[in-house]
Amino acid sequence: MARVIHVFRQPDRFVAGTVGEPGERTFYLQASEDVRTVSVQLEKQQVSVLAERIGALLEEVQRRFHADLPNQTPEALVDTEPLQVPVDEEFRVGTMGLGWDAETEAVVVELLAVTDEELDESVVLDDTEEGPDALRVFLSPAHARAFAERAERVINAGRKPCPLCAEPLDPNGHICPRQNGYRRSEEV
Repeated sequence: MARVIHVFRQPDRFVAGTVGEPGERTFYLQASEDVRTVSVQLEKQQVSVLAERIGALLEEVQRRFHADLPNQTPEALVDTEPLQVPVDEEFRVGTMGLGWDAETEAVVVELLAVTDEELDESVVLDDTEEGPDALRVFLSPAHARAFAERAERVINAGRKPCPLCAEPLDPNGHICPRQNGYRRSEEV
């Protein structure tokens, strides 16, 4: 079966979002351009790493190429809307690629489907016929910064961390490994 590469050169929207309650959320990235929308599923940690790496890439581009990039997200690009529904997942993300296209001055995000086979690094950001399905999105630096900031908000909107061990607190309680089986009493 031929590889499918969904390319969004000027997306109207590229956002991270979730479906479900905190503790049971499913994370998605969604790209939209005109009437076309593609959603891919991934892990919370992948969203976090992608947001962090985008920030680092923008800093590196600014340092290396002395590019005039926005340090803050322009107010017009702040997106607080939910994901477009229905959320039909094209694939589950296994490998992520990130790059800078100097010609168009765009951040390139590529998300590749999970595969059982060993993935050759040359498949990332390439249009070869062989390889996993992919979603490739080109973002202006301002849109990339807006994506990263929204991704951080989505990640932090989940369960609150335990003040002792930083693990997520469940609504039904939390057994904290840092308490060694003891509970603090309120009586002092």
